[in-house]
Amino acid sequence: MHLYNGWLPPPVAEETKKEKESFARVVRCVKELHRPDDPESVYTTLKWISVIELFVRAKSELSVEDVSELVEIGLQIFHSSQNKLYAQVRWGNVLVRLMNKYRKKLSLKVEWRPLYDTLIHAHFSRSPGPEGWRLRQRHFEAVTSLIRSSRRFFPQGAASDIWSEFMSLLENPWHNSSFEGSGFVRLFLPTNTENQDFFSEKWIKNCLELWDSIPNCQFWNSQWTAVLARVIKNCSFIDWESYLPMLFSRFLNMFEVPVANGSGSYPFSVDVPRNTRFLFSNRSVTPSKSIAQSIVYFLKPGSSAHEQFKKLVNLLEQYYHPSNGGRWTYSLERFLLHLVVAFQKRLQREQQDPDSLSAVCLWKPERIAFVDVVLKLIDRGQYSKNEHLSETVAAATSILSYVEPSLVLPFVASRFHLALETTTATHQLKTAMMSVAFAGRSILQSSMSTSKQDLGGDMDDRMFLDLIGISLSNALLGMDANDPPKTLATMQLIGSIFSNMAVLDDSSDDLSFMTMASFSEWLDEFLCRLIALLQHLEPHSVINEDLSSSATSGTFLVEDGPYYYCMLEILLGRLSGSLYSQALKKISKFVRTNILPGAIAEVGMLCCACVHSNPEEAVAQIVEPMLLAVISSLKEIPVTGYGGKGSVDTVVSNKQDKHTLSPALEAAIDYQLKVLSVAITYGGSSLLRYKDQFIEAISSAFNSSSWKVNGAGDHLLRSLLGSLILYYPIDQYKCLSRHPAAPALEEWISTKASTKDEQVAHSRWHVPTKEEIQFANELLDLHLESALDDLLRICQSNIHSDAGDEKTHLKVTLLRIDSTLQGVLSCLPDFRPSPRHDDMVEDLPFFIAGASGSCVGSAELREKSAETIHAACKYLLEKKSDDSILLILIIRIMDALGNYGSLEYDEWYSHRQAWKLESAAIVEPPTNFITEFHSKGKRRPRWALIDKAYMHNTWRSSQSSYHLFRTNGNFSPPESLTLLVDDLLTLCLHNYETVRVLAGKSLLKLLKRWPPLLSKCVLSLSENLRNHDAPENVVLGSCAILSSQSVLKHLTTDPKSFSSFLLGILSSSHHESMKAQKAIIELFVKYNIHFAGLSRNILRSLDSHVEGSTSGDLISQIGSMSFDSSSLHWRYNLMANRVLLLLAMSSRIDPSFSFKILDETAGHFLKNLKSQLPQTRILAISALNTLLKESPHKMQGKDQPSVSSQENANSSLDLALSQIFREEGFFRETFESLSHIHITDTDSSSRGNHGSSFQSMADKSITRFYFEFSASWPRTPSWISLLGSDIFYPSFARIFKRLAQECGVPVLLALKSPLEEFCNAKERPKQCVAAEALAGVLHSDVNGLLSEWDSWVMVQLQNVILGQSVESIPEWAACIRYAVTGKGKQGTKIPVMRQQILDCIVAPLPPTATTTVVAKRYAFLSAALIELSPPKMPVSEVKLHIMLLDELIRNMSHSSAQIREAIGVILSVLCSNIRLRMSYHQEHPSEEGRTDVDSRIEEENWFKLISEKASEAVTNIQQASISDSLDTSTDVDMDNAPSNGDSLDDVKWMETLFHFIISSFKSGRSSYLGDVIAGFLYPVISLQETSHKDLSTLAKAAFELLKWRVFPGSQLQKIIGVILSSAGDSNWRIRSSTLTYLRTFMYRHTFILSHEEKQKIWKTVEKLLVDSQVEVREHAAAVLAGLMKGGDEDFAADFRDRSYAEANSIQKKRNRRKSSSTQSIAEVHGAVLGLVASVLSVPYDMPSWLPDHVTLLARFAGEPTPVKSTVTKAVAEFRRTHADTWNIQKDSFTEEQLEILADTSSSSSYFA
Repeated sequence: MHLYNGWLPPPVAEETKKEKESFARVVRCVKELHRPDDPESVYTTLKWISVIELFVRAKSELSVEDVSELVEIGLQIFHSSQNKLYAQVRWGNVLVRLMNKYRKKLSLKVEWRPLYDTLIHAHFSRSPGPEGWRLRQRHFEAVTSLIRSSRRFFPQGAASDIWSEFMSLLENPWHNSSFEGSGFVRLFLPTNTENQDFFSEKWIKNCLELWDSIPNCQFWNSQWTAVLARVIKNCSFIDWESYLPMLFSRFLNMFEVPVANGSGSYPFSVDVPRNTRFLFSNRSVTPSKSIAQSIVYFLKPGSSAHEQFKKLVNLLEQYYHPSNGGRWTYSLERFLLHLVVAFQKRLQREQQDPDSLSAVCLWKPERIAFVDVVLKLIDRGQYSKNEHLSETVAAATSILSYVEPSLVLPFVASRFHLALETTTATHQLKTAMMSVAFAGRSILQSSMSTSKQDLGGDMDDRMFLDLIGISLSNALLGMDANDPPKTLATMQLIGSIFSNMAVLDDSSDDLSFMTMASFSEWLDEFLCRLIALLQHLEPHSVINEDLSSSATSGTFLVEDGPYYYCMLEILLGRLSGSLYSQALKKISKFVRTNILPGAIAEVGMLCCACVHSNPEEAVAQIVEPMLLAVISSLKEIPVTGYGGKGSVDTVVSNKQDKHTLSPALEAAIDYQLKVLSVAITYGGSSLLRYKDQFIEAISSAFNSSSWKVNGAGDHLLRSLLGSLILYYPIDQYKCLSRHPAAPALEEWISTKASTKDEQVAHSRWHVPTKEEIQFANELLDLHLESALDDLLRICQSNIHSDAGDEKTHLKVTLLRIDSTLQGVLSCLPDFRPSPRHDDMVEDLPFFIAGASGSCVGSAELREKSAETIHAACKYLLEKKSDDSILLILIIRIMDALGNYGSLEYDEWYSHRQAWKLESAAIVEPPTNFITEFHSKGKRRPRWALIDKAYMHNTWRSSQSSYHLFRTNGNFSPPESLTLLVDDLLTLCLHNYETVRVLAGKSLLKLLKRWPPLLSKCVLSLSENLRNHDAPENVVLGSCAILSSQSVLKHLTTDPKSFSSFLLGILSSSHHESMKAQKAIIELFVKYNIHFAGLSRNILRSLDSHVEGSTSGDLISQIGSMSFDSSSLHWRYNLMANRVLLLLAMSSRIDPSFSFKILDETAGHFLKNLKSQLPQTRILAISALNTLLKESPHKMQGKDQPSVSSQENANSSLDLALSQIFREEGFFRETFESLSHIHITDTDSSSRGNHGSSFQSMADKSITRFYFEFSASWPRTPSWISLLGSDIFYPSFARIFKRLAQECGVPVLLALKSPLEEFCNAKERPKQCVAAEALAGVLHSDVNGLLSEWDSWVMVQLQNVILGQSVESIPEWAACIRYAVTGKGKQGTKIPVMRQQILDCIVAPLPPTATTTVVAKRYAFLSAALIELSPPKMPVSEVKLHIMLLDELIRNMSHSSAQIREAIGVILSVLCSNIRLRMSYHQEHPSEEGRTDVDSRIEEENWFKLISEKASEAVTNIQQASISDSLDTSTDVDMDNAPSNGDSLDDVKWMETLFHFIISSFKSGRSSYLGDVIAGFLYPVISLQETSHKDLSTLAKAAFELLKWRVFPGSQLQKIIGVILSSAGDSNWRIRSSTLTYLRTFMYRHTFILSHEEKQKIWKTVEKLLVDSQVEVREHAAAVLAGLMKGGDEDFAADFRDRSYAEANSIQKKRNRRKSSSTQSIAEVHGAVLGLVASVLSVPYDMPSWLPDHVTLLARFAGEPTPVKSTVTKAVAEFRRTHADTWNIQKDSFTEEQLEILADTSSSSSYFA
């Protein structure tokens, strides 16, 4: 049994034993309801789902057989309800919960294929159903989480099936299907034990190659990292050694941090389509979790992973420092958190079954090493200004301190002392407090545990105890009313430390950490501070006096977290007897003598904690004096006598002696009553002694004439009833079991305790005694029974002449009723439901146990109340319908009467929000290496678990009877309940908004519990919408209820409600007010978003051919509304059209439904294309896209016989449509009206926003109903900036394509003349429509298209190419791109017309063509080429590639810049396409063998040509620029002219080359051109600074992109060669830019460079330290500082020692000879710069060698200029970075060194 259920109150715990049996009953019911032959039976099973969830959430003990049977049925139901997304969502979610909870006990086999089909069918197919997008989104989430849960149950061989299935999607990395493929692989690939043999070396290689194919794309990276992380974790048999350098290099480069002042994010990242990102949701940040997980599972004894991990941390640690925050902080913070969490989980797994994993277990040395490395990050991030990071650091410290206390605890201690000493940064103290609080338990355990191992000689136990002592004494100073965060941190600290102690007492020796004095003194001081704090609190705001202001609307102590109350409870609960009485005296004195209206809740909680800890004593000392004081004050105030006790007649109703109450006295009484009410919450039976006083106090409070005092009386009555009859834990904070290893500490408990002896003693509950129940019943008689009688009297016999008196009397009477009902909660029995059939009197069913207290009163009392309230409500609505207070009170009473258990639910819900019990301060991880006690789950203090058990009980009591009547049709709602529903229905249309909202909430809860009442409500509310004279408030109220989930669900199955709802909305256009219209539109949009299809009985009722159909001609009614001709407002016309579309789409699913409707609606929407209303046109487009299907006229493949017979080709739809478009001028008008939708403003560059500017949000959501998922085009990433932004709408093109396929050649003929007219139109929108129509037709592949192409289409296209107009180029490019797009999911099937179109574009232009035409042709070419699918290119396309390559390479130095760019772009596409095809054919040789084309490709002539030309051109340009600079003085000789012309050609050629490099990076194709790009590194580096502006700009752009490229090992040799040679170049600018490149190059490749390569690079950079050019020298020093940070310790140490020796010898020589000696300035400067590099390489630490280096550096301050400024800068920088911790770090310097430093510094004050 689960711990929480074992700890329930005894009466409830008894009942829980019946739950196993009742669950078995539920499973039987579901089984009977589900009939596989009838898909509609799914709807009847849905009502059981919430019941099944009940058992899961109640943590009941269920038999595994029942669960597995239920899961089997659930999966069947899930698969059989293909088109019912809503049913799949509900079943999917409940299956996920069951599978996850019982994952270790179930033995299922789940097939993956049906799940995949469901996913494809609903989300990736071309024809999505009518469901709303909100439902689709939920469906996607449900299905994917179901797949994740069932991965572990996939049978053997599933992994290889899945991999081969999705491999085909990954063939072409430049097609969007590859993104989907990677998403699917991540989602489906199982790593369970059955499938582990699939993961071989070969698979890993394959996987890494795929990962490499798209560089720098976050989405791609996260998919592959996640897949690998899973494999690394679960398949421990794989040896990863050889892959580590490569993987770590990937990991490092996935963190987007700024390297060497570069930018911190990818300069270009491959664009993933929106729907893919949305579906496979990944926040597009670094996949920190997978990286961390992989690293933790790489660690093994003897593996090199640890070294690599250390290096990674060395490189990243600087970005954790507070001064280096930025966008990257978030992903780094996640990384740290997941590292620690994964490490802890791994240790836990190894502790639980050590035998199975012994080979890879982590032993002590590995643990120490890991903690040591992570501490670096913790050290940097501890005082971060980023809240999340500093909290994560504290939590990480806490977890690691249980693993390796000897490393972590000294760190915590030193950091705490450091924080105490700093005076400037106060936020550090809060963080330091937090980290001590989080590590409190491990500190105490490691110093007190008896079984502790020797932690190491120099560590003193006392040191830690002192740490706790100091922190506690500082905590006293931390309580400050002006500094909330610090105060809360202090309270958290006190609470968490005392949660560890068994008892707080002076005499015990164990608590020797209270160094300063005895514990009682600390306690005294603490209480003084606390009282002072309470006296100075300022309440948040003037508390508005209304009903809802509870007693506890407190200041930050209550609002901002549970720490205050928690700390008091723990402290007072743990004190020993004598100390408790000492504290109590002090507290009771404070409470008696102070009245603090600003701190009611805080003082109340203080008293409450005292009473909870020891009720007898506390009640006598605190409650009694307060009670007596209140009664005496109440005697002095004027009364009304409405408060019961004494009849109304005795009241002297003289107006004269009505005294008003003085505000001070009123406030005092209010304060005392409210504090009392909080204090007695846990009083229980000890309150019985003061029974009469309580009765008197409550009655006199209600009798008072002040509403404030009445309200306080209400609090007191509620609280008193609660403390008498409810179950609540007592002794919750006492310590029952001590820790076996350290008797002074309490033992904490895990909920997963397995054996019986670990089940710690049950908690004690307050179970009401007879006397308490009797007292409660008396209170009910006084304030419920008598108040009800009063109420009836007021309403029936008019007893008050004065309206004011009547109102007051009503108010007080209703308040008394409300108060008692709120107090007894669900202890007053519920209404008895009336059975449907009189003879059936059956017992109520039982699902789960739960009760919040003992029963009082009777069900009759509840029924009587309901009837009285019904009468009162009628009276109020007649007489006082404008009095909101009375109405709100009456609604609250109705809520309490009707919604049995909802008050408990609210309490549970708000409590769940308030307690953040997961705080690391009170969690002890399962693996504890301090005491060597390991447990199965996290351990928590007993009080925290009792708290959870208490909340669990509250939740159970709210749910135990909630679902009883929803599943069972045998009961009808009790009469008194229907009365309440009627009242609420009228109240929710009231003209005050507050009344409407409250009544609406309450009504919806009732309807949810009693579904039979729904249809009545829907009918009456939708009638209100139709009603012509309904006022605004009625419309608003009706819409609010109708838009709720329960109503929308009900509409899917009930035909009557459905038709009245729709007609109600559509015929509501007569409401004038804006608010009402807005509400109606929002209701309609919500209906669309959540639309869940229609059940069959609705569709049957729609089909008007059925005899006696009720809704008759719903469709024809709607159809008549949806034409332009009707005089409706356009928005209603739009809504009618939308409803028509929904009905048509829903009916498609049901095969028996008549097709006539479909044909009619399709025709209807086709006509709407030329509608006058723009919105309706857009809708028509959406509609036609879904209604038109692929069809008879499409050409068949080669092997299928084509359909010759005409009969079956002419479908009914074909006839219906062809009549319409054969009308004269139909397409012309359509084009005309469609062109108005295209808006050519410059800013709507984003695709597919159908002209966003003229639609408001609401209209947009009506017209755009679902994501057009995979119909989204283009299917390849768009990255070519040449093409500009187009306004080409693929959905328009798709309509023309579908029309052509549906009706064949007649469409083409009808389109001919409008196309010709519009292609040559002047306006861009018209050309755009023509482009869309042409694209659709060309892509449609219908029979007869080829002959039309020859007769007129081709001419049309040629005219477009040769036309002079420029502005519509983007649209025509898009048209061509659409027309050649490959078909099928991977885009590999070739459209019929592709070859013809390509030939038409490639055809050479006439020699007279202008540059615009040339540019246009190139733009079209690039658009067409990126749509080709390289792996499967037919030979004809390859030949085309070769031909184009030759042409382009000849034209590389074209005179126009625009054309040069285009050539660069096309070249990158051509080359990468050819390369991809080659690599594909090496792996999959083709059947027809090699052709001459293949051998021509493999020669790679283009590569040789370009490379030779490039090196030539660079030399020419450089020489030319040198000669330019020489020639500036004299006039240019005539001989130089020709060479200048040559060099200009070279410049143009280079520009084209740079365009090629840039576009191959931007397009993400660089992975196939790596070696090509590596060859052009030198030109990029060397042409950064030339006299040709444009060239240099391009070179710089290419340089920025190159910095991000990580080159594979094969190309590194080449690159390093280039770097080394250009570092020795004669031009110093080239040397300098080489250094710039080196910094990022070393960072990106640090894991994959070999030792020798690194050595060469170090040597080269060191040489540059003594370069002749001063800029280069300084640059080299900066680079060296970076290299030294980068983790190659041996190189760094070697360099440090050498540079120190060098500088030292120079310094000595200088001292011997004052005169400037033989060394050149460069040498001295170089030596100094070597020192500078060493000093700046450790910006925040103080290693042992640093003081000598800095001092030596400072001695050079007297040198001449370049040296002097370098020294001062470096010393200043050193000071800035070490300022935070200088107080401590200056101890590592000697006095003499500090003096030398001070001399170099101008602001000596800093180092006082």
